[in-house]
Amino acid sequence: MRKIAKSIVIIGAGMAGLAAGCYGQMNGYRTKIFELHDLPGGLCTSWLRKGYVFDGCIHWLVGSSPANNFYRVWEELGAVQGRQMINHEEFFRIESKDGKALIMYTDADRLEAHLKELAPEDANTIDELAGLIRKFASVQVPIGGGLLENLKIMGKMLPLLKYFRQYGKLSVKGFAGRFQNPFLRESFTAIFNMPDFPMLALLMTLGFQHRKAAGYPLGGSLNFAKAVESRYLQLGGDIRYKARVTEIITENNRAVGVRLADGTEHRADAVISAADGHATIFEMLKGQYLDDEIQRNYRELPIFQPIIQVSLGVGRDFSAEPHNLTYPVSEPLSIAGELHPTISMKHYCYDPTLAPPGKSALVISFVSNYAYWQKLGYGSEAYRAEKEKILAQVIAALEQRFPGSKDQVEVSDVATPLTYERYTGNWQGSMEGWLITTATLRKKISDTLPGLKNFYMIGQWVHPGGGLPPAAKSGRDIVKKICQEDGRKFSTSTP
Repeated sequence: MRKIAKSIVIIGAGMAGLAAGCYGQMNGYRTKIFELHDLPGGLCTSWLRKGYVFDGCIHWLVGSSPANNFYRVWEELGAVQGRQMINHEEFFRIESKDGKALIMYTDADRLEAHLKELAPEDANTIDELAGLIRKFASVQVPIGGGLLENLKIMGKMLPLLKYFRQYGKLSVKGFAGRFQNPFLRESFTAIFNMPDFPMLALLMTLGFQHRKAAGYPLGGSLNFAKAVESRYLQLGGDIRYKARVTEIITENNRAVGVRLADGTEHRADAVISAADGHATIFEMLKGQYLDDEIQRNYRELPIFQPIIQVSLGVGRDFSAEPHNLTYPVSEPLSIAGELHPTISMKHYCYDPTLAPPGKSALVISFVSNYAYWQKLGYGSEAYRAEKEKILAQVIAALEQRFPGSKDQVEVSDVATPLTYERYTGNWQGSMEGWLITTATLRKKISDTLPGLKNFYMIGQWVHPGGGLPPAAKSGRDIVKKICQEDGRKFSTSTP
C-alpha cells in the first residue's frame, strides 16, 4: 500500500508561507495555505487605483541575477524566469537646502569619485568605504546547499571575516561620524534613518548593487508574489483566501491543525505559521507556549516603526528626475503628530507597467507612531481628517520641488499603520518585524516554541531585519528541517 504523504497546514500566503508551500510540495508533502486576505504576497504587494499601480514593497531584490547565489532560490520558486530586472545607476539621492546633493551611485568607482568631489578632505574615509563595497560585492547568501557548496562559499568568505569582525558592531551613524565634511556626515547618516542600523548591512546592500545582483523586478511586488503563487499551484498546492486562522489546535502538546474564523477545523500532521509572530503566539496559541526569552523579546526588542505611505498618480513624466529622492521642505511637515523636515519620494517611471504612458506613479513615505493611529481609530472621522491633512501637505511639498505638479495629481491613496495591520495582521502595523540593529544582527530566534511539537514559525518574526530573501529562505529551511526529522532527502524539484 502506498504511504499517504504527511500533511502540513501553513498560516499566511506571504513570501515565507508561499515558499514553505512550494518546498513542501517539492518534497512530497500535502500542503494547504490559509490566508486572511484575498491576494498572495502579504506585505509584498501592489494595488491598482484608476490605471495607476502603487507598489508597497520591492525597491531592490537580493538575488536578482545569477551573480548572487540567492538567484537559485528565486528560480526554484518560479519568480525570476523571463523577468526583466532593472539595475539603477543611483541607489538614492539626498538634497540639502543650499543646493548640494549626495548621490549614492550603485557603482563603487563612480560613488568614490562623486564623494571625493563633495568632500576631498575625507578622501581616506571615502577610499575605505569604496574598498569595502568592492570587497562585500563578493558576499554570497548561504542557502543551505550541500557540503561541497557550503565549503566553497566559506572559502570565498574567509578573506572577509576580519571585516565582519571589524565592522560587526559599528552602526552607519558611527561610520558617518568619521567624515569631516558636515554635509557628507549628515546625509550619510540619513541613508537608513535608524539610530543603530548596522554598517555591515549597508556594505552588503551596496556590494550587491555594485555587482548588479540587487535589481528591481519589472512588474512590481504583487506581480512577483503571484509568480510564486503560480509555482505553488502548479506543484499541486492549495490556497484558501479570506480564511482567517483564529486558533492553532493543539492536543497533548502537539499542533494538529487550525480553526478558522468561520468555525471550521482543518487537521494536519504539522502546522507552520508564516503569520504575525505576536498574533501566532499570544492569540492563536493563547500564550500557552512561552518561556522567559519569548516574553522578553516581545516586551523589549525594537521593531520597525510602521509607515504611512502616500501614493500619487500624476499626469506628468518624472522619468528625468531621480527615482529615489529625499529633499528638504521650506517648513517641516506635521505628519501624525511628528515633524518631518524632509520628504522622501520614489517614482516608478522605469516600470511602464505601473502607470499610463507619459504619467507617473509616486510614493512618499514616513515612519509613524502606531499608538497615535490606534487612538484615532480606523475609519473614524478623526482618522479620515488626518489622512486628508497628510495628503494636502505632501502635495504642497511636491509642488515646492516640482512646480505645477499639484494640479497634475489624478489619483491619491494614503495607507496608515492601521491599514497594514488590517490587511496583514502585523503587530502594531510593523512592516518588517524586529528592527535590525548592531545587537539584533546576530540575534537567533527559535523557529519552534517550547513544549509544542509539530509546530514551526517562519518569516520576519524569526529573522530580524525582515525582507523577501530571509522570508523565502526561512520557508525553504523549515521544509528542509521537517525532511530531516522525517528521514527524507530534501529536494528542490518536483518529486
